[in-house]
Amino acid sequence: MALSFNQAKGEAQKNKIDSYQYVEGDNIVRMVGDILPRYVYWLKGENGKNLPFECLSFDRNTEAFNNVEKDWVREYHPELKCGWSYAIQCIHDGKVKVLNLKKKLLEQIMVAAEDLGDPTDPETGWDVHFKRVKTGPMAYNVEYQLQALKCKPRPLTEAEQEAMAELKSMDEILTRPTPDAQKELLDRLREGASNSEPDKSISDEFDIS
Repeated sequence: MALSFNQAKGEAQKNKIDSYQYVEGDNIVRMVGDILPRYVYWLKGENGKNLPFECLSFDRNTEAFNNVEKDWVREYHPELKCGWSYAIQCIHDGKVKVLNLKKKLLEQIMVAAEDLGDPTDPETGWDVHFKRVKTGPMAYNVEYQLQALKCKPRPLTEAEQEAMAELKSMDEILTRPTPDAQKELLDRLREGASNSEPDKSISDEFDIS
């Protein structure tokens, strides 16, 4: 089950919905709805595309690794490590999008929320202003800097309220697979890699564009 923002500790698919694309320099989003704690593995799919497989050893509700469910990725790819992959929805350019959070950015937001309150509240929440700064030549040489002085409370506009009128839970948008479903996808991915023709049905399982 996804959590309200204030419940998140900050540690540890096939629904067609746009994802927010981070840009260099200034970014502004309004976070809405619940926050989804999860960890994922990234596996090479068809045409070299990376595909996310949820770590089933991680419990979304407790934000802890409990190893209750069978995690087939560990068995098929014991060398892989899962990574932090919390997500929430946001309003950007008048549309609701999935915001795949960056860990250090979320930590800064949570600190700011101690003074400013819950940023997801429709009436008293606040726009998240932050900068994406390139710090080196590699893709991972990036920093996210919250501009706390620009993050001022404001109620959602009528248009923004209409945009989120049919807001779904993040649990519905990024559905947690069963162990059997995860194994089936892994088998299909393995079979697809051995064929000359890419298996488009595999990438369709991860259709969040």
